Amino acid sequence: MDFEPHRGELLAYCYRMLGSFHEAEDLVQETMLRAWRARDRYDPTRASVRTWLYRIATNVCLTALEGRARRPLPSGLGAPSADPGAPLTPALDIPWLQPFPDARIDPEVRTDLRLALVAAVQVLPARQRAVLLLRAVLNFSAAEVAAQLDTTVAAVNSALQRARVALADVGDAGEVTEPDDPRVRAVIQQYVRAFEAADVPALVRLLTDDAVLEMPPVPLWYRGSRDYGRFLDRVFRTRGTGWRMTRLSANGQPALAAYAPQPDGTHGLHTLQVLTVAGGRVAHNVVFADPGVFEAFDLPEQLAPDDFRRVR
Repeated sequence: MDFEPHRGELLAYCYRMLGSFHEAEDLVQETMLRAWRARDRYDPTRASVRTWLYRIATNVCLTALEGRARRPLPSGLGAPSADPGAPLTPALDIPWLQPFPDARIDPEVRTDLRLALVAAVQVLPARQRAVLLLRAVLNFSAAEVAAQLDTTVAAVNSALQRARVALADVGDAGEVTEPDDPRVRAVIQQYVRAFEAADVPALVRLLTDDAVLEMPPVPLWYRGSRDYGRFLDRVFRTRGTGWRMTRLSANGQPALAAYAPQPDGTHGLHTLQVLTVAGGRVAHNVVFADPGVFEAFDLPEQLAPDDFRRVR
């Protein structure tokens, strides 16, 4: 019995449930181990291998979530800051939401991985979270989900309705264009050029009026192109100009690895930025500075001048 073809979609599912890529990897491994140990008890007349694996994965995730605090983004914890000089003090006691490296799974299983949706799902109770993902994202029937959760179809339908009401303000995933869309690529190219030139007015022109900038594990965040620009002014004043960026994707969204200039002429990895582009403008930028995030994306810590892979 071969479970490997299901690993990618199980990884995406566990990530949506937990909000942590590293934990999702561990939970998928635990799912595979449990399935292997129970393979002789699998009954193909009762469920497909895929449905059976999701039942195991769901139980693994629900156990892992017992007593856990949700994984938020800074914008989910309080009001935005209006002070571009506020101290950038990390809140290391908060289990922050992590991004998902798209290179780890096939494109067809990346649906609904964008950060805003994953962050919103974290607010739901764990079983309600599972119902929403199994029904609305993975398209299992209400009867299949009821069997996976040892509950009734009526309870599944009720949980799904409550989850959809709770997430009504998140918006439709279709509103956000894909990272390979030519229009998105053009916006990201302009953003990179302006950032590498430390051209704050050009960066601000690429933002929506209510653009959001947040920087976990720092709990403060900014809303509006004006405050976004004021903060970038601070960044270039304190960290210097001449940054370099490389392009990748995360959560089905365009992403950039930002490298800050170093005294020896190299550039050191500073942040991973996951951007939301809507209507031809950058509407949201989640800037991650966690070394664990860098590791998940296999990002080099330093780049020499001849290592630069410029966005074209």
